[in-house]
Amino acid sequence: MTPLTADTLSPPTDALPSDTLSERRTFLRAMLALGIGGFSIGTGEFVIMGLLPEVARDIAVSIPQAGHVISAYALGVVVGAPVLAVLAAGWPRRLLLVALMAFYALGNLASALAPGYGSLNLLRLVTGLPHGTYFGVAALVAAALAPPGRRAQAVGLVMLGLTSATLVGVPIAAALGQAFGWRAAFVFVGAVAVVAAVMVQRWLPDLPAPAGASPWRELGALRRGQVWLTLGIGAIGFGGMFAVFSYIKPTLTEVAGLPVAGVPFVLALFGLGMVAGNLIGSRLADRALMPTIGGLLVWSAVVLGGFVFAAHHVATAAVAVFLIGTVVAIGPALQIRLMDVAGDTQTLAAALNHSAFNAANALGAWLGGVAIAAGLGWTSTGWVGVVLALGGLGVFALALVMEQRGRRQHS
Repeated sequence: MTPLTADTLSPPTDALPSDTLSERRTFLRAMLALGIGGFSIGTGEFVIMGLLPEVARDIAVSIPQAGHVISAYALGVVVGAPVLAVLAAGWPRRLLLVALMAFYALGNLASALAPGYGSLNLLRLVTGLPHGTYFGVAALVAAALAPPGRRAQAVGLVMLGLTSATLVGVPIAAALGQAFGWRAAFVFVGAVAVVAAVMVQRWLPDLPAPAGASPWRELGALRRGQVWLTLGIGAIGFGGMFAVFSYIKPTLTEVAGLPVAGVPFVLALFGLGMVAGNLIGSRLADRALMPTIGGLLVWSAVVLGGFVFAAHHVATAAVAVFLIGTVVAIGPALQIRLMDVAGDTQTLAAALNHSAFNAANALGAWLGGVAIAAGLGWTSTGWVGVVLALGGLGVFALALVMEQRGRRQHS
C-alpha cells in the first residue's frame, strides 16, 4: 500500500492548469513583497522601545524624554494615515506602495543621522506618516488579489509581516543597536524597507486606483456611521492589550519574580502569540466576520482578566503573555469590516484602521499608567484591559443595532 504523504494527497504540480499556477505564484509573490514591507514597519515601530537608554545617553536627555520619540512616531501614524490616503487616492496601487516604502526607508535612514533630541523627534514623526496608509492600501491590494472567500487570510498574510517583526525583526535590530549603537537599528530598518520597495515594484501587479477615485470622494468615508463605529471598536477594544503590554516588564519582574534576563524569552512568547492570533483570526474572519469580531472581544476580556491572577507565577504569567499576544487576531477582521462598510471610500477607511490601533496604544498605555499611579498595583492593568475590551464590545453591539435598523429602513 502506498503511504499517505503530502505528495499523494495533493495533485501533482503538472496536473494543475498553468493559469492557476501563474495566479498562485503571482499572489504569493505579492504577499511576500507586501509582508516584507510590513516587517520593516513593524521593526521600525517597536525596536526603539528596547533601545531608549542608549538613545537617551547618546543625545544627552533622560530616558522619559527619549520616550517622546515613540509618541512622535505614533502621532505621525495617526496624522499620516488619513492625509496621505486622501491625497494619493487616485494613484495606481503599486506606485503608491513603492513611494510609501521609499519614504519610510528615507525616514529611518535620516533618523540614524539625527544630531539631537529635537531633530530625532521630528524625523520619527515624519517617518510614521506612511505607516497607516501603507498597511491600508496593502490590505486592499491583498484582498483584491485573494482567491474567493479568503480576503481576511490575504490581509492576515500582509499583517504577518508586522507581527513577525516582534519575533524576528526587533531582536535583530536591537542586537545591532546594542553592538553598534542605536543608529544601526534604524539603518537596518531602512535597508529592509529598500528591499521591500524593490520587491513591490517587481512582484506586485500594476493595479489602477478605483474608477473615479479622488480626494473628495475618499473624505466621504467620514460621513459613514459604520466606519466610525468600526474604528471605535479598534480604538477602544484593542487598547486592553496595550494597557498590559506597556508595563509587562516591571509586572513580570516585580510580581512574578522573573529575572531580568528571562524577560526577552517571555516577550518572544508574546510575539508567537501575535503570529498565531493573526493566522487563526484571519481564517475565522473569512468564515464568519461579525461573530469573529464579537468573539475576539470576549476572548480579549477573558485573557486580560486572567492575567491578573496568572501574573503571580512565572509559568502561568508566560502562558498568559502568549495568550494576550493572540488578541491581535482582531486586526484582519476589523480591516475587512472597514472594507465592507466603506463603499467606494475604502482607501481612507482602510488606512484609518491603523490610526485607530495607535489610538488604542495611547489609550491603553495611559489608562494602565493611571491605574498603577493610583496605587492599584502592576496587575491592575489587566482589569483596565477588561474594561476596554468590554467597551469595545459595547461599540460592537451598537454597530449591530445600527446596521439592523438601517436594513429595516431600506426594506
